[in-house]
Amino acid sequence: MPRAGQVKPPVEERLSDRIALGVLTRVFPAELVDEVVAETGRGEKRNRLLPARVTVYFVLAMCLFSGQAYEEVARLLVEGLAWSRRWRGSWEVPTTGAISRARARLGPEPLRALFARVCRPVATPETIGAWYRGRRLVAVDGTTLDVADTEDNDAFFGRPGSGRGDKKSAFPQVRLVVLAECGTHAVFAAATGPCTVAETQLADSLLPQLQPGMLLLADRNFPGYDRWKAAAATGADLLWRVKSDAVLVVREQYADGSYLSEIYAARDKRRAHGQLVRVVEYTVAGHEEAGPVRLITTILDPEQAPAAELAALYHERWEVEGVLDEIKVHQRGPDVVLRSRYPDGVEQEVYGFLLVHHAVRQAADRAGTDPDRPSFTRSLRVVRRQVPAQAAFSP
Repeated sequence: MPRAGQVKPPVEERLSDRIALGVLTRVFPAELVDEVVAETGRGEKRNRLLPARVTVYFVLAMCLFSGQAYEEVARLLVEGLAWSRRWRGSWEVPTTGAISRARARLGPEPLRALFARVCRPVATPETIGAWYRGRRLVAVDGTTLDVADTEDNDAFFGRPGSGRGDKKSAFPQVRLVVLAECGTHAVFAAATGPCTVAETQLADSLLPQLQPGMLLLADRNFPGYDRWKAAAATGADLLWRVKSDAVLVVREQYADGSYLSEIYAARDKRRAHGQLVRVVEYTVAGHEEAGPVRLITTILDPEQAPAAELAALYHERWEVEGVLDEIKVHQRGPDVVLRSRYPDGVEQEVYGFLLVHHAVRQAADRAGTDPDRPSFTRSLRVVRRQVPAQAAFSP
């Protein structure tokens, strides 16, 4: 029986018109989901138990309730519907096989397009920790995720080496590289690929997402002449750590202790085509035996960025490590293997996790909390509680 004040929906109303996922349908409204489905050519030609829009929301719910069985996630989508008898008559909870087929029909393209449309830097001028002297702080880093142990995933993604048994890991792995805003933990660019592809190679595909006014932080695995040149060409400023064996000749010494130098491509044996960089060297208190940390930057004027400030600023790069921890440990769950049995499904699932992470981060920002791990965990719990409670209401 409907509650007082409610009216039963007309017979022709579709379940996809009723599904709501709390903050997820606020950040990714139905109209936008329909747009990206149409743009990517993944719309259905006939009425189905799981139309494309419902499948998109199912993937988001699946990545929100990581570890739950397919059919349990489907139940969560409709748990709050007050007129259950009518919906049971026209929409039974799909089987695992039906859900798998719906995900295969949808493919990864709508999720990837939805990410491109929505996931952008979100810091305002008032956001604490998001800026350095008017520059938006962003960072790049990568990780790997275990995927289902199937022949298709193994052939496409490969497995890392292991020191035990047959010298291979138990699961194939997908590599994920992201660009994230340090002050908000908002991921605004991402690339996936086999674990056999270096994270620096995937990072190269993300560099066009940089913009003037950004300051990109990166660890010592990323510097390289061509990568530096491509990143600097976007107009963004760079602050990257370099390895201790990098040869950096002093061209001009500055009063703040930094100095002007040049970097060269390994193929440039005569060192005829160098790029100017400014070098900042410092030691970390308590770790002097490890030697100095060396940074290179495109900000050549010490007045614009004193060496001491850059040394302190570089450690903001660890914020992107926190982003990956939020996704892998708190959202996905520790040691949880992605469930998709095929490469397209893995990509779809990874973008589902990124989209849910963005929505949860939006919820944390609205709550006025700092972008640290505890606030993400609290917001994740709140968003999860919203889904069954709000499933009966239109987005």
